[in-house]
Amino acid sequence: MTRDSVPRPEYPRPQLRRDEWRTLNGRWAFEIDHGASGRARGLPEADALDSEITVPFAPESDLSGIGHADFMDAVWYRREIEIPERWFDGRVKLRFGAVDYTTEVWIDGESVGTHRGGYTPFGVDVTDVAEPGPTVVTVCAEDDSRSDLQPSGKQSQQYASHGPLYTRVTGVWQPVWLEPVPETYVESVRFEPDPENGALGVDVVLAGALQSGDVRATALFDGDAVGEAIAATDGRHAALRLDVDEVHRWRPEEPNLYDLELAFVTGGETVDTVESYFGLRSVTLGDDCVYVNGEPVFQRLVLDQGYYPDGLYTAPTDDALVRDIELAQEMGFNGARLHQKVFEPRFLYHADRLGYLVWDEHANWGLDHGRSEALGPFLQEWLEVVERDYNHPSVVGWTPFNETKPEQDEDLVRTVYRVTKALDPTRPVIDASGWVHVETDLVDAHDYEQDPEAFRETYGEIDGPVEPSGHGFADWSEELSYVSEYGGIRWSPDTDAEGWGYGDRPEDEAAFFERYRGLTETLLDNEQLWAFCYTQLYDVEQETNGLYTYDRRPKFDPGRIREINERPAAFERRS
Repeated sequence: MTRDSVPRPEYPRPQLRRDEWRTLNGRWAFEIDHGASGRARGLPEADALDSEITVPFAPESDLSGIGHADFMDAVWYRREIEIPERWFDGRVKLRFGAVDYTTEVWIDGESVGTHRGGYTPFGVDVTDVAEPGPTVVTVCAEDDSRSDLQPSGKQSQQYASHGPLYTRVTGVWQPVWLEPVPETYVESVRFEPDPENGALGVDVVLAGALQSGDVRATALFDGDAVGEAIAATDGRHAALRLDVDEVHRWRPEEPNLYDLELAFVTGGETVDTVESYFGLRSVTLGDDCVYVNGEPVFQRLVLDQGYYPDGLYTAPTDDALVRDIELAQEMGFNGARLHQKVFEPRFLYHADRLGYLVWDEHANWGLDHGRSEALGPFLQEWLEVVERDYNHPSVVGWTPFNETKPEQDEDLVRTVYRVTKALDPTRPVIDASGWVHVETDLVDAHDYEQDPEAFRETYGEIDGPVEPSGHGFADWSEELSYVSEYGGIRWSPDTDAEGWGYGDRPEDEAAFFERYRGLTETLLDNEQLWAFCYTQLYDVEQETNGLYTYDRRPKFDPGRIREINERPAAFERRS
């Protein structure tokens, strides 16, 4: 990427696409505000800041051009933009994919909106304060990653990265863009696929001026129209049932996707149009496993941290998102736990295209789960995550928390679980993955035992409570059906390299494969288990327990890993 090229130029929101828009990725004026005193110093109205940054990369990253890895209380951005005059015939929206953590936006020195949360999208309406021609956008992001009321995931709360914790991310880390919308426009859409009956439920929410009219939905498959429905609006809402002439189910082996065109029509005039897509697939929690389209699917998952050597939280290119999925599939994994980070929508879009199963997870590490005050900031953002990702067919489960401890506030975990179920009764919800469950659809476990024989002693057959082997705080019940973290075998091709991982480094590659095979086949051989998740897909910084290096080079022949992973599981043979 050259200094003057525009990074990440693709439209950031694949499930609600508009034809006319303008990326604001690229060069912005920038300033680190160590004392969070920028407002007092007049930075919202300042004519300049003291450096430049490349958006959407966080200032800690190399690709940002800043590379400042120390703590930053606040950061400021400034950019002069030009808004076409014709856009003011309707409304003008300034949108952010994600900014960590508390954000305020100004237009020409006037505040136009705030947002709390480091992982979810938001937008502001700039119509009434901006004018055609040059307009100054100023953004401030405050980020106290050491606060125990702020979810921060794998971001280190010490100066340096250590163990399984990595470089922090501050400020803008997902795309920024500008787009016009009509006075009445489609704000959001929610899908309820019904593959059994060849239909799709479509709930459309309108925003802006209140107008009566109709919403028209047209489904296409391979470019051919296969269904249409129309419904009158009820205030700012419309509900449709769209029957399709051809039923092509979405499943991992055949990830069929329909295109969808949505239009708001009033008085015979089309006021707004957006494009989307959907997959006809169902997810059902049975007595013994998670079913996809009524069929049991053994989930061979891998832990994905969503970090990149040069961009940290932000993939350097759209192709890099695709490549991570392909790398996992090359080793025989059919999905991933997206771990301690809310991945960007384009990753999920590619997962939808490629038939890659994913579990969504919030970045709850850093939060004090024993404080009831944590509910507000956490739940608010988690609701935005579920709303954003609800329509993706690749998302087959929700995990709001990971590895909470016995001293947690059980009402905190229980409330988030129940709200998630109320929002989405279709997908399974694991309340708090791996350690202490409170109220959950599934019992899962994290176990980094490195001795295959000891591992088999625990998981070869489950006929009572399961005791953790040093990586947990309480016994798991005999309902355990999913080992959602295991392995984490420390390995570097350079035998002299130091790194962090679980257990002792195997003596050689043959010893690595003996351990990997022994651990994985134990899980495959237990017919009570319907899923596993190996830690992890690639190294991150000092953590060397990936199957690929941090720059995504394979440490081993992917075919050898694939041969172990794809061996038929006892669960599959039973089913």
